[in-house]
Amino acid sequence: MRVTMTVNGEEVTREIESRLLLVHFLRDHLSLTGTHWGCDTSNCGACTVWMDEEPVKSCTVLAAMADGRTVRTVEGLAKGADLDPVQEGFMQCHGLQCGFCTPGMMMTARALLDRNPDPSEEQIREAISGQICRCTGYSSIVRSVRWAAEHEANGCPAHGSNEDSTQVEEEVR
Repeated sequence: MRVTMTVNGEEVTREIESRLLLVHFLRDHLSLTGTHWGCDTSNCGACTVWMDEEPVKSCTVLAAMADGRTVRTVEGLAKGADLDPVQEGFMQCHGLQCGFCTPGMMMTARALLDRNPDPSEEQIREAISGQICRCTGYSSIVRSVRWAAEHEANGCPAHGSNEDSTQVEEEVR
């Protein structure tokens, strides 16, 4: 079957098997390997992407279900060379170790901040509760999301101009 969707702002059309999962479509057909394939049961959340602005676990969505829809992956967070504040926060506050869960965590965190620009630690933990991280213990991930929230609230410059980064990181601690 033929599917057409907009992925990270670009329309793509491909011939696929009707049973192809969205995670495999993104990785194997579009070479967007930031979306990780983990458990294949929706338990780990590593494959989280957005479909029509809503986070979905792409290991449980058929690519055919995305036909005519908009998909955003972790590769679509940055704007050119400027990292999204969530990406910057994960870098500044060491929100990743092995990096396997990171793309899904970032997509979930971005969705949270778009809905709630000033989430509490409890709200952040609730939002990422569908994601599994086996490395960080989640504290640094929570700090990363708070850093991003503070960064956006303070109107700090984008990545590449870190003059306010240290100050915001200290405030988040």
